[in-house]
Amino acid sequence: MFVVCGEALMDVFALDETASGVLLDARVGGSPFNVAVGLARLRQPVAFLSTLSRGFLGERLLRALRDEGVDLSCTPRSDAHTTLGLVGIDAQGVPSYAFYGEGGADRELSLAALDALPAQTQAIQLGSYAMVVEPVASTLRALVEREHARRLIAYDPNIRLNVEPSLARWRETLQWMLPRTHLLKISEEDLGLLYPGEAHEALAAAWLAQGVAVVVITRGGEGAAAWTAQARVSLPGEKVEVVDTVGAGDSFQAALLTWLAEHDALRPSALHALSEVELVSALRFASRAAAITCSRRGADLPRRAEVL
Repeated sequence: MFVVCGEALMDVFALDETASGVLLDARVGGSPFNVAVGLARLRQPVAFLSTLSRGFLGERLLRALRDEGVDLSCTPRSDAHTTLGLVGIDAQGVPSYAFYGEGGADRELSLAALDALPAQTQAIQLGSYAMVVEPVASTLRALVEREHARRLIAYDPNIRLNVEPSLARWRETLQWMLPRTHLLKISEEDLGLLYPGEAHEALAAAWLAQGVAVVVITRGGEGAAAWTAQARVSLPGEKVEVVDTVGAGDSFQAALLTWLAEHDALRPSALHALSEVELVSALRFASRAAAITCSRRGADLPRRAEVL
């Protein structure tokens, strides 16, 4: 089983003005939420470790996860509100963003909640802003510290500066995670924020030296590259008519984890031993899933039959 840790929220889009206000459209979301859904759609057993609100928005998030078949045995509830990310478009078509997350339910994961981690857990996926905002960040660090020697740890920083504007905080979190992470997936966009001008090859080599088994860098439409201590591969992007790129990185990660599970590679030793041929196969599967997501509106991650 996979356990995905992190936030679940509502993305709220301003559609139009009304006579007395604004018409809004709220959609379930959050990067870890998307990864959990993506794994479930690819027929992987997955649980979601995050706190959800008892309010009506939290109930909607819960129902969305349940409908996809995500295990909710380690998903506690709280009276705190659901985090909101607001997106508006001005008269010139320029988007503006507002984020309302302080005191949200997804930040209220207690140490006690870690006791509900399913015994059959093989891999733990972490990332996005839950790793840098408190108190949930400290709880997730405690989980990683406790589990990294016996379960595979996958990490995708997925930087959101509208939530935590300090790049130093994001950079420090990545540095702390490196010796405790077996699979590191990071986007070229995030690398440009954290380490502007740094060569990908040099960064990957440094991270492998600190204990990471596999480093994957995604480059949007340009494809993806992967490194182990013995192998390095690069794959061009899948040809697709892009509608939008929302959820593409989450889809890539869910599919990459799925490939590893189906090739008996959810162990650090197996990751270290991946050949160039295997890395190409894994990247191709993950890239195909991401391309499908890009071909339709929103974070609509593909099901297994679509990827095959």
